[in-house]
Amino acid sequence: MRLSAGSSARLGATWDGRGTNFALFSANAEKVELCLFDNQGRRELERIELPERTEDVWHGYLNDITPGQLYGYRVHGPYSPEHGHRFNPNKLLLDPYARRLAGRLIWSDAHFGFRIGSSREDLSFDRRDNARGMVKAVVIDETFNWGRREMRPSIPWEDTVIYEAHVKGLTQKRGDVPPNLRGTYGGLASPAMIKHLKRLGVTTIELLPIHGLVDDRNLVEKKLANYWGYNTIAFFAPEARYAQDNPLDAFRTTVARLHDAGIEVMLDVVYNHTAEGNHLGPTLSFRGIDNASYYWLKPDNPRYYDDFTGCGSSVNLTHPRVLQMVMDSLRYWVEVCHIDGFRFDLATTLARGPNGFDRHSSFLTAVRQDPVLATAKLVAEPWDIGLGGYQVGGFPSQWSEWNDRYRSTMRRYWSGEGSLIGDVSGRMTGSSDLFNHDGRTPRASINHVTVHDGFTLQDLFSYNEKHNEANGEDNRDGSNDNLSNNCGHEGPTDDPAITALRRQLRRNQLACLLLAQGTPLILAGDEVGNSQGGNNNAYCQDNEVGWVDWQGLGRPGDDLTDFIGLLTGLRRKFGQIRARRWLDGRRADGSFGVLWLTPSAAEMTEQDWNFPEGRFLAYVLGPTQEGQPPLFIVLNAAPEEIAFRLPILSEYKTWQLLLNSADARQTVVKLPAASDTKAPARTVLAFAGLT
Repeated sequence: MRLSAGSSARLGATWDGRGTNFALFSANAEKVELCLFDNQGRRELERIELPERTEDVWHGYLNDITPGQLYGYRVHGPYSPEHGHRFNPNKLLLDPYARRLAGRLIWSDAHFGFRIGSSREDLSFDRRDNARGMVKAVVIDETFNWGRREMRPSIPWEDTVIYEAHVKGLTQKRGDVPPNLRGTYGGLASPAMIKHLKRLGVTTIELLPIHGLVDDRNLVEKKLANYWGYNTIAFFAPEARYAQDNPLDAFRTTVARLHDAGIEVMLDVVYNHTAEGNHLGPTLSFRGIDNASYYWLKPDNPRYYDDFTGCGSSVNLTHPRVLQMVMDSLRYWVEVCHIDGFRFDLATTLARGPNGFDRHSSFLTAVRQDPVLATAKLVAEPWDIGLGGYQVGGFPSQWSEWNDRYRSTMRRYWSGEGSLIGDVSGRMTGSSDLFNHDGRTPRASINHVTVHDGFTLQDLFSYNEKHNEANGEDNRDGSNDNLSNNCGHEGPTDDPAITALRRQLRRNQLACLLLAQGTPLILAGDEVGNSQGGNNNAYCQDNEVGWVDWQGLGRPGDDLTDFIGLLTGLRRKFGQIRARRWLDGRRADGSFGVLWLTPSAAEMTEQDWNFPEGRFLAYVLGPTQEGQPPLFIVLNAAPEEIAFRLPILSEYKTWQLLLNSADARQTVVKLPAASDTKAPARTVLAFAGLT
């Protein structure tokens, strides 16, 4: 085996057809050893000291190493937690740039850099070797034949409808997916799932984290798992548990098939923290490579971490090399895996500087100027738990953001709360109060009522309280503020009146979501009445609780697939819903973007907006220059029907009913302008003007 200096230019293990270059960043290390393992990862074959250090990158080239080789690192340096350093060469460390993982972490006390149970806690030093139970990195060949047919859909933002799903949970119980594909990357692109997604009219599937992850020790001991995957340890490697063989190729094949069907793929990415946790966490990778560079440490006591995430630590993107790792990872997924966009978990943490959140932070600046990411959809979860962490509306114009104000307002409204019509009007028209600045447009608002975190849509109207006992935390975990309404009975019921009301409220939420300006996001399974039994924090439930239950598919009343398809069809037909610019009111020439109307079809005054306990809201979206007719939308959240008058608009003499959320058959009705009719209790109606 011939060892040479190699190159520091590309971090990670890079096979060039003749051999492999290894490069690892560590600013504070004193020596770095590359450890080679047998094919099973059980026996360490050789340790090789990397011979060169260039600008804090340790590197070496081995001309005998080919794809399939398992490896890890041992990094030497000071073990001085009180000064922020936690080097321990007894611990085998995962390459932060690992493209593939071999094996799974087998928990033991040996994975900790200190002696578990010592009176000195993390100030003690553990000399046990953890290699046998440690996951290893694998040298890979990145080449892949995408074929001439693979074309990225490039869906415009205004046409985007997002479907949030878990790779395993989406298909694990789907009977028309081949058994060998259920719960895998391949299952996502099975003919049955593609047909279902097309019926819904979604354009973009957003996957919960698929980066290589670790199941927390406390969960494993309780026979649970980190099901959602927000416990990343490898930002370049597709999680192997969702593939039967080569995870990278399996994932890329799935992306290609979804692209062929015109469906984009977005990834939920977790760069804000890692699986190493707080100062009492394991030493698996970053902590042992260069703790003081990778993490935010408390300036006055670097033994401890600044925790903006609630997960024990926070990744420090103000460090140039750490920022490089995140940017390299993003580009890798776009260039090598053809990913169309990203949703950034706790994105505020990524944009923090020494003085808190910074719209001009190094991370946001790097993303803004990166040509590879220029066409990628970028979505922020715009908060973390640190000081000043809530930043909804605070991200640059390149970004869209999860809008929790939409979620809370619409939950309160359809759960029966009054005096919300002013807030509802803003949420239905893109939340301009939050996003109309700095050249931002309505697509900045990612509207959602339910996501993986919280109640499903079925549970939102079935439970007043969370029921998380299965998580093993005595029901203490998960939010207590659910803004839900059990419709008179906690949990499942055979009462036909309660069942009918729950179905009606589900339809109303979906109707508003897809009729609102902004970008809609639908939670997988909501279309078929999927329930988690009232669990609003199913992060550890890799079982029947967390998987989508497809029993409601095809069941009248429960299956809303075609109802959602009707709504997405209306979005495609009426450009007013997909507005690229903010709506205005009456213009000088009498035209308008939106008119807010009373039940008598008069334009609303300030007194009308302040109507006590008001639950009725009606508005007209004006005709477009492209020839689309006006759209009249009525929201009645009152528990009784309300009479209203159809508006009079110059040449539009008739209104055709396009949507009645109370009518399962969607009966076609045409009514003359100025005629009186009624909105049934708790109903969404939509009419198109006819000349």
